[in-house]
Amino acid sequence: MTSTHAFWLAGRQATGEAAFDVTSPWDGRLVGRVSVPTEAQVEEAVAAAHAVIDEFAATPAHVRAAALDHVSRRLVERTEEIAQLISAENGKPIKWARGEVGRAVSVFRFAAEEARRFNGGEVQRLDTDAGGQGRLALTRRFPKGVVLGIAPFNFPLNLCAHKIAPAIAVGAPIILKPAPATPLSGLILGELLAETDLPAGSWSVLTVPNEQMPTLVKDERLPVISFTGSDKVGYAIMDSVPRKHCTLELGGNGAAVVLADFASEQDLDWAATRIATFSNYQGGQSCISVQRVIADATVYDRLLPKIVAAVEAQVTGDPSDPATDVGPLVSEDAAKRVEYWVDEAVQGGAKLLAGGKRDGATYAPTVLTDVPADVNLACEEVFGPVLTVTKVDGEDEAFAAVNDSKYGLQAGVFTHDLQTAFRAHRALEVGGVIVGDVPSYRADQMPYGGAKQSGVGREGVAFAMDDYTYERVLVLTGLAL
Repeated sequence: MTSTHAFWLAGRQATGEAAFDVTSPWDGRLVGRVSVPTEAQVEEAVAAAHAVIDEFAATPAHVRAAALDHVSRRLVERTEEIAQLISAENGKPIKWARGEVGRAVSVFRFAAEEARRFNGGEVQRLDTDAGGQGRLALTRRFPKGVVLGIAPFNFPLNLCAHKIAPAIAVGAPIILKPAPATPLSGLILGELLAETDLPAGSWSVLTVPNEQMPTLVKDERLPVISFTGSDKVGYAIMDSVPRKHCTLELGGNGAAVVLADFASEQDLDWAATRIATFSNYQGGQSCISVQRVIADATVYDRLLPKIVAAVEAQVTGDPSDPATDVGPLVSEDAAKRVEYWVDEAVQGGAKLLAGGKRDGATYAPTVLTDVPADVNLACEEVFGPVLTVTKVDGEDEAFAAVNDSKYGLQAGVFTHDLQTAFRAHRALEVGGVIVGDVPSYRADQMPYGGAKQSGVGREGVAFAMDDYTYERVLVLTGLAL
């Protein structure tokens, strides 16, 4: 008999009246049963977070930093256990799950470091004009209020970490809602936070069903919303609460540009390997996975067969096997959608060079060319292991092709030319340009976010800390400066 996992209400474990099953997308086995908070328990968590706003903001930096350090260390100690859990509930290959735990370790460590140096204050002399004589301004940052963090299924540990760690670092209470498909990793963070000395009420992990979220989203006691997920849901949240501060990390259809100067066999082998790996890692379920390859005509004919061969070499199978590169998607319905989009493109004239087959929730790594511009695969986020390759003439056409999208999260540009790198940085309408590599590169301390319909605001620990706070100035008068 499977025990029911409790949620975390104001720092303590609790159970509700209902529960739901978490099953493996690979084989359908039961991974865990999770309790659902009642409306009264959700209200209790929100009230507790709101009541502790002032106390938590005044908590000494060393207390917050020690808690964050503790979580980082405990993640290291429990790496294999947590990686196995991520793989089981998400279907992520174990090697990628281990990497995700390692990233979460870094996120909490970065947050501990930032907590210690945050809010040193900026001092300005105001006597630069006569009216400011004897006056000094001190600017510090203060929490905007309780954060509602809404995390997705594709990185069920690390994207929860990106909500929780910056909030704790600045002393902002947080209520975390993990994805219903993958709640167990978020609940593990609750276990580790419960081992710290953070104030009661400063954090909760609530396994609330999606259909109950509008009430939480609209609660005026939760003035900050940090959401990662689809553009449809993200903008619906923002539209429903126009006076709240929303950080939205939304979708993309990441492009990798291979320019004419990236032309040696070694160059093309590197590009093909990186493209194949990062169009398929996480089953393609990453907002910055490679969905589009845009190759200069001078390298296209040599690059394309290398990409196809590298994609076909990706090992698909049991996510618990260390040799597996590509596991299942999060559900069979998700795989069926990818299947439909690929079939639609092929029926519209696209050429299928690899993959194109579904087995339950698993979709084979897929490569297509000549994809019509008006099909879903060309203009939407596929969120699956599917790659399109397009030939262009020159840098200007390549950059225009990248920008011919409603999304703008990150882009990769394979070039050796420094001037080209700076032109790409200026020309591409994205939140990040990765030179010499795929758009899928993300360091957890760097600013991460998009342009256009890929969202608003930035994550990355220090940048999220700024997002959760606002500047407040203190003017001192009558000083002998």
